[in-house]
Amino acid sequence: MADPASGLTPQRIAGLILAGGQGSRMDGRDKGLAVLRGEPLVAHVAQRLAPQVGTLIISANRNAEVYARYGRVVADDTDALGAWQGPLAGLAAGLAAAAACDWLVTVPCDTPFLPGDLAARLIAVAQAAGAPLAYAVAGGRRHPACMAVRPALLPALRDYLASGERKVGLWQSQAGGVAAAFDDAPDAFMNLNTPDDLAAAERYASQ
Repeated sequence: MADPASGLTPQRIAGLILAGGQGSRMDGRDKGLAVLRGEPLVAHVAQRLAPQVGTLIISANRNAEVYARYGRVVADDTDALGAWQGPLAGLAAGLAAAAACDWLVTVPCDTPFLPGDLAARLIAVAQAAGAPLAYAVAGGRRHPACMAVRPALLPALRDYLASGERKVGLWQSQAGGVAAAFDDAPDAFMNLNTPDDLAAAERYASQ
């Protein structure tokens, strides 16, 4: 769905699902493939994000053949960064894949209840502020992995990673990121980091 306020159609926006982590708090399981209500988490996230964007990209460092069912799979640049370097390494791979787009909207693979207007609202806030990046905030809590980013930030991100830094919030601040309020939808950013979180989400989804 196009957003008249942003002047963009979904075809100019790419979506990135960050599924490249080790799943250390999920007993080492590939978190994006953990099952919620009969489907892997990545499927739930893709169902939410795909209608908002023209292209869907998956950052994954294992099980690429499974993730390819949901979008174009990109892996971290382990030659330059090493293995398991966190979400910004996945973002760098996604930005490279989305170079032809105006915006890349990123979300983690463990947020199955995302807002249906996430992309439009993030981009609108960034554009209103003249900023190259916007991240979600709900109920006073920052959700840095839910962001809209201009692909032109890729060189600066690569420099940041090459310096040894990995903190998402610090990079967003240095890049001139602004907060986009989602106080009307605090539950939309529920993160499922542990088996207990997954069980709680099963109960939440059944309400």
